[in-house]
Amino acid sequence: MSSLEHIYRYIDDHFDDHLERVRTLVRQPSISGEGVGMAETAAMVAGLIAEAGGSAEIVPTAGWPVVYGEINVGAAKTLLVYGMYDVQPVAGEKWSVPDPFGGHLLEMSNLGLCLVNRGVANQKGPLASFFNTLQAFRAVGQPYPVNLKFMIEGEEELGSRHLPDFVAQNRERLKADYAFFAHFSQDLTGKVIMYLGVKGILFLELIARGGDWGGPTSRGIHGSNAVWLHSPTWVLVHALASMLTPDQKHVLIDGFYDDIVPPSAEDEALLERLITTFTPETELIRDDARRFKYDLTGVPLLRKYLYQPQLNIDGIISGYTGEGTKTLLPHEARAKIDIRMVPNMRPERMLQLVKDHLARHGYADKIEVVVHDGYPPGKAGLSANPAAQAMLKAYRDLGFEPEIWPHLAGSAPFYLFTETLGIPVVMGGLGQGGRQHSPDEYATVDGIRMCEKSIAAFLLNLADQS
Repeated sequence: MSSLEHIYRYIDDHFDDHLERVRTLVRQPSISGEGVGMAETAAMVAGLIAEAGGSAEIVPTAGWPVVYGEINVGAAKTLLVYGMYDVQPVAGEKWSVPDPFGGHLLEMSNLGLCLVNRGVANQKGPLASFFNTLQAFRAVGQPYPVNLKFMIEGEEELGSRHLPDFVAQNRERLKADYAFFAHFSQDLTGKVIMYLGVKGILFLELIARGGDWGGPTSRGIHGSNAVWLHSPTWVLVHALASMLTPDQKHVLIDGFYDDIVPPSAEDEALLERLITTFTPETELIRDDARRFKYDLTGVPLLRKYLYQPQLNIDGIISGYTGEGTKTLLPHEARAKIDIRMVPNMRPERMLQLVKDHLARHGYADKIEVVVHDGYPPGKAGLSANPAAQAMLKAYRDLGFEPEIWPHLAGSAPFYLFTETLGIPVVMGGLGQGGRQHSPDEYATVDGIRMCEKSIAAFLLNLADQS
């Protein structure tokens, strides 16, 4: 029996214990936006690194700390494991389980037995699976095939605000040959989706307040005054409407599309292969939607999804939104928006374009622009990326032929690896999870087990790639 088969057998034989280890980590709340449970979770992650045979350090930042760790086994190559220990809030959500942090096991329609918990898919479940895999290596006496470094942040859900500072201050310690981000990669049908990069993001808040231009300045006042006083809320609504066509297909900010570059030859080839297996219906089912914005199919639809930037309103709040009646002229209105950027776009330029647009439409003195976070896209590729090749082989070793996408429409700070540290990065792992940022976030129990096996194969394949 090969060493990998020994590890697989151990995972199968001890999976009940491994599942409890996953439940232990996800049960610990770690809501970065609310400051809930962050210190406790960072300590748990540091403990997992130490348990795996490494040294761990909780490194303070100007925000939540980064958990850094090292395991040096004298191998030829070093893998930098990136992860996150923070999760999204649950306030205002209706879950099917009594406690979003209860680690509940639930039979879900068409999915089987699932672990339902905030953060189990995004991303504490995959992170716990990685440490379970290391535990399996140690239990069967199999040395780790690569040296390991860990950079587990507590602000990914806040846009990784202080991670660039950490990387800049620790470049020597972060030297590695490859980087890896554990991720459940199977869709609702069990198909493996392999992403080779991410879009960038710019997250802004637009705040309209009463001032010299008009409107109440310090408090909401009686709604009858709207007949002769300006409304900051209407100002914000009109400003937002000026940025997008009514059909929501075209952003009206001058220069918004100027920096887009066409897909590379490798990406073009991936798109042509992708349409042979891409099932748009699965995407609609996953997101509880009935149709796409565009009347397109095949490569044209994928081009819109992958190579077009977007402007999205995440939330708007102003005035009275409670039960019953209260006539009010609010003194303030706020909207949170995000811009997803495709390759070659930069957050600094997009910020300036938004400010220029507001000024050009007469909102410079009425709307404040607050930057919460932002970073550029990150692309790693396939053919020249040994980490991606090792992940691809791991999928195939376990009987899966992945559907390979040029990049994800979502965002993660992969540019810190591809640009700042200059190392290839790959995200991946078997397993099926979903409803990220939503009620009833879940991961299938069997998917967690398969994730551990795929990570074991990936690590051994990575040593072979060397």
